[in-house]
Amino acid sequence: MSESINTLDELLNDPMVRLVMERDRVQPAELRTLLERARGGAADDMRAGQPMVPPAHMVAKNCFRQWLRV
Repeated sequence: MSESINTLDELLNDPMVRLVMERDRVQPAELRTLLERARGGAADDMRAGQPMVPPAHMVAKNCFRQWLRV
């Protein structure tokens, strides 16, 4: 796969994503609202000085790079 998805709109309009969402009965508008609330909550935490924990795939990717250097 050489194509990349850069925006939430691109992700929500991807045919495969739409099929999975339809199967799981997830509405694009509901998912967008959920993600926007999560993003807003993360921004609030950062303003409050609380550390942000990166997603697991980001941690794994960075750790993997460090392991390769050893």
